[in-house]
Amino acid sequence: MIKALFTSATGMKGQQTYIDVIANNLANMNTTSFKRSRVDFHDLLYDEKIAPGTESLEGVQIPTGLQIGSGVIPISTTKVFTTGTPQQTDRDLDIAIKGAGFFEVQLADSVAYTRDGSLRLNSERAVCTAEGYIVNPALTVPDDVIKVHIGHDGVITGVTADGSTVSIGNLTLATFPNPSGLKSLGGNLYAPSPASGDATTNVTPGTSGTGDLEQGFLERSNVDVIVELVNMITAQRAYEVNARAIRSTDDMLAAANNITR
Repeated sequence: MIKALFTSATGMKGQQTYIDVIANNLANMNTTSFKRSRVDFHDLLYDEKIAPGTESLEGVQIPTGLQIGSGVIPISTTKVFTTGTPQQTDRDLDIAIKGAGFFEVQLADSVAYTRDGSLRLNSERAVCTAEGYIVNPALTVPDDVIKVHIGHDGVITGVTADGSTVSIGNLTLATFPNPSGLKSLGGNLYAPSPASGDATTNVTPGTSGTGDLEQGFLERSNVDVIVELVNMITAQRAYEVNARAIRSTDDMLAAANNITR
């Protein structure tokens, strides 16, 4: 019965982790391009009392054996990279990726990747993120450009005050063999990891499996509030059941202790 206490405790810890992930999903339901996480669980080691296929005293083979599990453990959190709903903003430098792909941005000593297309111009009129990270390849909008047009393929052109058109450059995307293996840095940024594989950069949007770009839109979070609330209720009930199993085990131990009284 002591084993049941520790087994139920692993269940409570696992459901607490599940609630923590759900809470983060819900907290970011309005975060641009946020991707929800899913928790994956594994069962723990088994105490094998009788191995399956063991022969009994009568020479008859036991078909299933006797194995008692030790509980559960959260083994991973997986980012779900389904595309969020586009939200129209009508802002020239708001760009949604309709499909796979990431923008590459330059950090102080490395590069990172993001799907947040809420871009800006810094003091030197270079295209950057809301936190000031320059988008790779670097793009600079001339001073006399009053309107920017970004095509589905990432081609950027500008319109000057006199109505003439100038070429500014191309926005490109990066892809990964396993996007779910990216390391989340916060700030809508991701970093490559051994699990994600190396980035394939400078991909023209709409080619090599990447999505098109849509100017004047932002990608909303892919969090489904109803699904997360259902998951929360499920996790809460599982937590309560494990707590009840601990109370039941404690009652059984108390009854055993009272036998001699």
